Amino acid sequence: MISRPDSPLVGALRGSPNYEPRRLPAGPDMLLLHYTGLKSCDKAIDWLSRPESKVSCHYVIDESGRITQMVAEAMRAWHAGLAVWAGETDINSASIGIEIHNPGHELGYPDFPEAQLNALVDLCRDIMARNSIPAARVLGHSDVAPTRKKDPGEKFPWGRLAEAGIGHWVAPAPVNKADPGFARDAAGPLIAEVQTMLGRYGYGIDATGVFDSLTEFVVTAFQRHFRPERVSGRIDQSTIATLECLIGALPKSAAAS
Repeated sequence: MISRPDSPLVGALRGSPNYEPRRLPAGPDMLLLHYTGLKSCDKAIDWLSRPESKVSCHYVIDESGRITQMVAEAMRAWHAGLAVWAGETDINSASIGIEIHNPGHELGYPDFPEAQLNALVDLCRDIMARNSIPAARVLGHSDVAPTRKKDPGEKFPWGRLAEAGIGHWVAPAPVNKADPGFARDAAGPLIAEVQTMLGRYGYGIDATGVFDSLTEFVVTAFQRHFRPERVSGRIDQSTIATLECLIGALPKSAAAS
């Protein structure tokens, strides 16, 4: 159980038994953001602290901005599940996980409160500075697990965080409402090119040239994060242009090979 906070911003400790030593030789180089998906933050913290849940995280932030630490940063919390980014499949060992309380898509999905976002910005900057986490390695749960997760979702203000140096972001290309884009079962060189770019950015996808269900999940996750105006799961010109700009703006060391 955790005995002391890693960050001076922590307002409470509530140890979770669901952790273990990290399995990678290097320390965490990724920050993963989630929403709790439960009715109240108290219920979320209670669930994350129960051994039978087999889930945990390092930090939880409630609506008022109060930060609770549940697992020491040096330990491997169980928050990512089956996930991949830039070829890394042990995301739990590579990351620090923050749960932001929000009921989520199944329970109304309200906006994230101002006090909560302010606390999140402060905590992210503190964690990134102490662990030398690059801005481009701050991701959402849906980025690393697109077939299973939606969080933190299209209402999450990634652009605002990027202004504070948290996460990688470019202004999304304008949406053309007359452009339906490509959908499931489309095939060809353009589909393969988009799959290649998504894989280069970090998503777990191979270039098959066929718009299958995995491609739809990954495109949807990309849109939730980087082009939230229209989360359609379809490959339209706005999605392609936004993806091209993101890759062009990446530090060379951050792009997946």
